Amino acid sequence: MPKKVRKPGTGFLSRVSKQLASRAAALGLLAGLATTQVGCLSKLILNGTISSTRKGSAALNTVPDFDIAQSAAFAGIAQLEGYRFLAPENENALFLLTRSWTSVAAGFIEDKMETAEDEQGSTSAEFDYQKRRAVSAYERSIWYGSQLLEASHEGLADAKKSSDGLRAYLKEFDDPEVDAENLFWVGYAYLGRAGAAGSGVPVAELFIGVAMLERSVELDDTYGYGLGHTALGAYHLRSGMAEPEEGKAHFDKAIALSDGKTLLPKVQYAIRYYCLVGDKTNYEKLLNEVMDAGDGDPYQRLPNTIAKRKAKRWLAPKRERNCDWK
Repeated sequence: MPKKVRKPGTGFLSRVSKQLASRAAALGLLAGLATTQVGCLSKLILNGTISSTRKGSAALNTVPDFDIAQSAAFAGIAQLEGYRFLAPENENALFLLTRSWTSVAAGFIEDKMETAEDEQGSTSAEFDYQKRRAVSAYERSIWYGSQLLEASHEGLADAKKSSDGLRAYLKEFDDPEVDAENLFWVGYAYLGRAGAAGSGVPVAELFIGVAMLERSVELDDTYGYGLGHTALGAYHLRSGMAEPEEGKAHFDKAIALSDGKTLLPKVQYAIRYYCLVGDKTNYEKLLNEVMDAGDGDPYQRLPNTIAKRKAKRWLAPKRERNCDWK
């Protein structure tokens, strides 16, 4: 009787091989799913961490010690840059970097810049170094802030080519809770950069920041106890050719909204408006009110500490010489 010919692939070893292959495929699929799940979980954890960081960032404003707060702010930026690197499209990370770069420029680097100017002059190497640092920080804020705005409404690059186009674009931002805050920090970065640079592209692009701040104020002028009014007041009093009455109106509004809880509006009012119009009495009155002020809002301790440092500097003879006393 002829031997039964076994078909290829029907033997015991072949059956075992198929079973192993099937199991391997299943394990591979499970591994792939596990990797995907781990990746999703990691992303959720990262996004949650960034969200929590944004909520907790307000705590730094309760610190009254200038030097400790300065060290913490710069260290915090390094961490935020890492978050953004890992989650480049995370809007909380973009916002935190926009606000942080603007804040360290305005609160700490400009402090060093003014100190260098008073001690060594505006032609000194130290003043130039701190000036370039401030401009660079504001530019980084603008870079992140532009991405933040583009994330919700595309077309900023084209809109910036004309004042009319920009204002039409900004009308698309209509959420008082979110957009007023985002527009304020990007707009303030444009103003700060122009003020630090003093000339060139930063000054030519000043209108961009002004339009953003005006839209922010339209949406919610109470944000930050009237920070938008303080910024616009400084803008309208940027030089002897500016609009002093418009600037004064913004400062009056900012002081009313601050309700004594934050001191920066009074400092800016004094050094921008009363210095310009030559009213030494009210100039010194406002700055001394700042110096004598109490704690105010616990969540404004750091901004108020910075305001007091600035008030003290502008009460000194070196700064008062910038004013046209009548």
